[in-house]
Amino acid sequence: MKILLVCAGGMSTGLLMKKMEAYWKENNQDHSINAVGLSEYKDVYKDYDIVMVGPQVGYRLKNIKADTGLPAEVIPSYDYAIANCPNIMKIANKLYSQK
Repeated sequence: MKILLVCAGGMSTGLLMKKMEAYWKENNQDHSINAVGLSEYKDVYKDYDIVMVGPQVGYRLKNIKADTGLPAEVIPSYDYAIANCPNIMKIANKLYSQK
């Protein structure tokens, strides 16, 4: 699964991205993830299966779905803040099944 994380500038999702990669390594899962800002997702979305959106830009979810045509969802604030990788992966798997 290839996950695109979108946030305001790509910085906070960059931290989450590193934690997700470590979680996958610990659990012998092979996924890829990239974090970008709102200004970049339109340039790269074609390389991904799903889009996960940081809560700070959740108001753009409808636009992101329309622009990409990919399954997309906002990561809940609490899970995002503490990098709750198991919960985030549940959302990712649900989105991937919609592809």
